[in-house]
Parts: sequence; C-alpha cells; structure tokens
Amino acid sequence: MNGQWYTNKWLAFSLHILFWALFFSFPYLLRPAMDNAAANHHKVDITGYYQLNFVNNLLRVALFYGNAFLFIPRLVYRKKYGEYLLVLLGALGLMLFWDSFFFKLFIQGFVYKVWNFFVFNLPIFFFIIISSTAFRMIRDRIKEAQRSREKETENLKTELAFLRSQVSPHFMFNIMNNMVSLARKKSDLLEPSLIKLSSQLRYMLYETDEKVPLQKEIEYLQGYIDLQQQRFGNNVKIKSCMEKIDRNYEIEPMLLIPFVENAFKHGTSFVTKVPGSDLVLYNTAEINIELTAEKNELKFSVQNRYNENTTEAKDKTSGIGLNNVKRRLDLLYGNRYSLHIEKKDGWFTTSLQITLN
Repeated sequence: MNGQWYTNKWLAFSLHILFWALFFSFPYLLRPAMDNAAANHHKVDITGYYQLNFVNNLLRVALFYGNAFLFIPRLVYRKKYGEYLLVLLGALGLMLFWDSFFFKLFIQGFVYKVWNFFVFNLPIFFFIIISSTAFRMIRDRIKEAQRSREKETENLKTELAFLRSQVSPHFMFNIMNNMVSLARKKSDLLEPSLIKLSSQLRYMLYETDEKVPLQKEIEYLQGYIDLQQQRFGNNVKIKSCMEKIDRNYEIEPMLLIPFVENAFKHGTSFVTKVPGSDLVLYNTAEINIELTAEKNELKFSVQNRYNENTTEAKDKTSGIGLNNVKRRLDLLYGNRYSLHIEKKDGWFTTSLQITLN
C-alpha cells in the first residue's frame, strides 16, 4: 500500500512544483514570437505583460488550491452547488478586478478592455477549475482506497486473531486432569509435564502475534504430542517425523495444530476410560504425523485411524474445526496452498502443502 508511487508525499510535492514551474514559464517559452509581434507594432515594450502574467499566475495558483481544499470539500461534497457557482463567479470577478488594477500598474499608455480579459483568461480559468476538481477527486479516491485497504488489513488481523484464539481449551482441560492424576500418584512425571505445559501456554499467549520460525512451531507441535502421549500412554501408537527442514523458514503461528488436535480427538475414539481404572484400549489407535520443508515447499500430513461404525457426537469445545482452518489458510496464503482430506480404508488423512516465502 505504502509502496504505491502516487502515495509518496515528496513525489507528489515535486510534481506540483514541476507543473507550476512549466505553467509560469510558458509565456517566456513563447517570448521570441511575442517579441517579433511587438516589433511589428512599433517596438512596444512587453515587459509589463510578463509582470502582469506573473501576478495573474499567482492568483491562479491560489484559485487552484482554494478550489481543491476549500470550495470542493465544503460546498460540492455538501451538495451546495448554487453557493459553489456563486463562489466561482466571485473568484472570476475578483481576478477581473486585480487584472485591471495590475494592468494599469504595470502597463502604461494602453486602455484596459474587459473583453480582452475574458478572451485570454476565461479558458485558463475553466482549465484551472477543471484540473483542480479532478486533482481533488483523484486525491480523495486514492485516500479512500488507502483507508479501505487499511481497514481490510485491520479486519484481516482481527479475524486471524479471533480464529487463532479459538484453539481448543479441551486439550488443556484433559492435560490438567491428567496432571491432577499424576499429583495424586506423586509421580515424577508431574514436574516435567508442568514445565512443558507452561512452555505451551507461553508460546500460545506471547509468541504468536506475527510470523514465527518454523522450528518454533514444530517445537510447539512436538510438545503437544508429548503431552498427549503422556496422557494416553501405550494405548495410542504415535509416530511423528518433523526433522527434514532444509533452511530457516517462517510460518504463520498456530496454523498446524488444529490438524493434530483433530487427529487426537477422532483418532482416539477407540480409547475409553473405565471408572476407577486407567485408559483401556478396545482397538488399535494410531496417529502418524509427518512434516517436511524443502525448496520453499512445506508438506504436512496427519493420519489417524477411525472407527467407521462409531457415530461421534459433535463437541463444540473440541477445536476450531477444519472450516476455520481453511479460512485462515485462505486469508494468509491465498492460492499458495493446497489442502486434501481423505477417508479411506479406516484412515482419515489430511495433507497440507504450502509454498513458503
């Protein structure tokens, strides 16, 4: 947005200076022809005409910016067209008065004719008004477009922050319950688990305001997987491989975790907790997670087994959902990503590919 050439203030200022420099110098560019004309009329000294033209040009500059920054916003934009017309007629009358005054001041021995003023100045007057009005409207259109883009950007940031904030608290409740169980058993695993959970919370709350190194996102994912592994123990077979990274990439934060959350939510439906005992495995629960980032391409795959005969009740607190993830991907990466979801042979597979900068 700020990179557009027409939003550069110094460039705009320079263009104004150039325009008025050419405007003021125009009579002097025609001076040889005017001097020849004067020579044919008894060698009249036309220096006074240049002085008069310079003064009139100053009035035209005042008219240009007065129309652009005063008359247009206060009258035309408020639909006071009659008053605007009267102001323009007043400005024309004022220019006529000053033109006659300076003509008598700079040019001696000639009779001032009002008709000559209209012949030579009225076309310039209309040119100044039209160009000034066009300048104001184009300027306002550019500013409106800038405001619209800024608003869109701000709305985008707000929406992304909202989507990111919807990461499921369900995981936190389960982990906290597991830690209560560890505390009751006075397990040595309690302290490292609390440290890992603290690290997870710190990342979520304080390190996700902008793009993060991919390695940090991987560490967050691995911490989540470790806590879930501790929760389920040997009842869930988890395989993860996230080591094939060929350089220091950056990624939008909290973008990959929903896929892993969904895998644990739906891929552990074979596991149930019997009251008064630990988790019991009724069928083989398995989750496979793989991430690679090579040649500016990130490939992320999450697989989990699912029970085709089980109808799960929808849990409103169990994650932000794939629709919201797709929305984030659309907002952040546009056409630079592809997402494929497949259910086949008892496996639910999510494959995501992103072209990284």
